[in-house]
Amino acid sequence: MENKNLGRRNFIKGTTAAFAFTSLGAYAFEYGPKDKPWKVGLIGSGWYGKSDLFRLIQVANVDVVALCDPDKNMLSDAADLVQKRQRSGKKPKMFSDYRKMLADKKLDIVLIGSPDHWHALQGIEAMKSGAHVYLQKPISVDIIEGEALVAAAKKYNKVVQVGMQRRSTPHLIDAKKNIVDAGLLGKISHIEICCYYHMRDKGNRPVVEIPDFFDYDLWTGPAPIREFDGVPHRRWRAFMEYGNGIVGDMCVHMFDTVRWMLDLGWPKRVSSHGGIYVQKDAKANISDTQTAIFEFDELNCIWEHRSWGTASDPDYPWAFKIYGDKGTLKGSVQKYDFIPVGDGEEIHKDVIYEREKFPEDLTEKDMELHVAPASRGHMIDFLKAIENNTKPVADIEQGHISAASCILANMSMELGRPLVYDPKSMTIIDDPEATQLLQRNYRAPWKHPHPDSV
Repeated sequence: MENKNLGRRNFIKGTTAAFAFTSLGAYAFEYGPKDKPWKVGLIGSGWYGKSDLFRLIQVANVDVVALCDPDKNMLSDAADLVQKRQRSGKKPKMFSDYRKMLADKKLDIVLIGSPDHWHALQGIEAMKSGAHVYLQKPISVDIIEGEALVAAAKKYNKVVQVGMQRRSTPHLIDAKKNIVDAGLLGKISHIEICCYYHMRDKGNRPVVEIPDFFDYDLWTGPAPIREFDGVPHRRWRAFMEYGNGIVGDMCVHMFDTVRWMLDLGWPKRVSSHGGIYVQKDAKANISDTQTAIFEFDELNCIWEHRSWGTASDPDYPWAFKIYGDKGTLKGSVQKYDFIPVGDGEEIHKDVIYEREKFPEDLTEKDMELHVAPASRGHMIDFLKAIENNTKPVADIEQGHISAASCILANMSMELGRPLVYDPKSMTIIDDPEATQLLQRNYRAPWKHPHPDSV
């Protein structure tokens, strides 16, 4: 496949390929063209946006030419870090508005690490501009946004890798191959997924003046404008105006993992209940307690989160458990355990780290060392898909199914009844009221995307 924008790429195949010494003092995989690097832009220069970008820099021949963020201070700091980290030593151009960045720079790849309420608009516009997209999960806040993203990827023939890097986590790939696919679990008819992290914001901050360095109106974009009680970085997940709570943030990862491991598609029906039962004094309006059931043929996947109390299994506070008639598989970002029925052999594997290969990981602010190998693998899979014009492991359609299922859970909790989504008609079966909730209202002048008009 000859791509008129990217040209022919000569990849070093596989994770056992030779390493090339870089100025970072680490050994990095060399992916991409040798003559001319990919031109890369990042939208959302906060914690995870930078983390994704630095993993890409570690594995590919790229030139980060543009960064975008409505926070001037965060943007400037990110530009300085990128200048130090990338091979060219060049400082990327800075933008506050992603539309200006996409118009100014002809980018090969755009990474999107902005808050969830921006993912659909920015992802679609990046594809329209000619770029392939690495889009953080969840891909959308409402289901029609997700459908529009899927339609845009098909229309513009772009590769979109969703940041569901459990699919590229080495020890979980091992579990899928050697436990699930090998048939050690037998017939699987029950799954439990959970998160018991105390991650819900407990603050009740006073209203303050918007600082000069932060464009709050642009940051808010299509979402409802809330009273300003401080720069919202890493606090925005506490509000349903910008995302889908702990279900949209944490359930989507584990639900996607078990779908990938078991090759599951859309759930037949989704139901959920929960609310704010304990942490009532905080401004946060996401649930602190919630259970959801995703129903498949002869298989139920049950989610539970509590942002208070203790975990039901302290060794697996954010995890999945797949139950078969021959054994059980427990998995998390840190490890997995297979427990057979009867006298069979138990199997345990731990997360793989790459500290020696990439020592710069050790000094990166807020670095999740256990996630870095998975993110690097996810980037490599993304780049291979671009080169070969194939679907990446976390293609936009897979990202949509996982995100939309979690959105349905929140809708079910709000409405108090189970929901059945039909992706062909883009409706909730026999439920006009629920169907109306598939597309949220956008704040003017922003226009909600639709799959028929991308």
